[in-house]
Amino acid sequence: MSQDIVADAMSNIRNANKARKEKAKINVISNLLVEILKIMKQKGAIKGYKINSKEKNMEVTIGKLIECKAIKPRFTVKKTQIEKYMRRYLPARGIGTIIVSTNQGLITHEDAFEQNTGGCLIAYFY
Repeated sequence: MSQDIVADAMSNIRNANKARKEKAKINVISNLLVEILKIMKQKGAIKGYKINSKEKNMEVTIGKLIECKAIKPRFTVKKTQIEKYMRRYLPARGIGTIIVSTNQGLITHEDAFEQNTGGCLIAYFY
């Protein structure tokens, strides 16, 4: 039994990408995971995903992706502290995305700057 669905899904996607596979199979469905995949699809990191509710798994088609990981422990940050974690997790300015959980749902770190809000860091990808 998995303890962290997001970390397991991110490692499945990362391992499939490093093995040069086009698709990754994730054996758990979660609303949080679906929202993360929506953001990754908007940014082009994945091409799409299919949810199979009968077998309770997902199939993710990988796009332009180099790295994706869950952030552990899940740091709670203010808007002013996001810059520090961008330097820690992302390779350069303008490259990559950090997913932040706020009271308005999951958003990217760019949207958090625009909305002047902080939250809990969930994952990053580039």
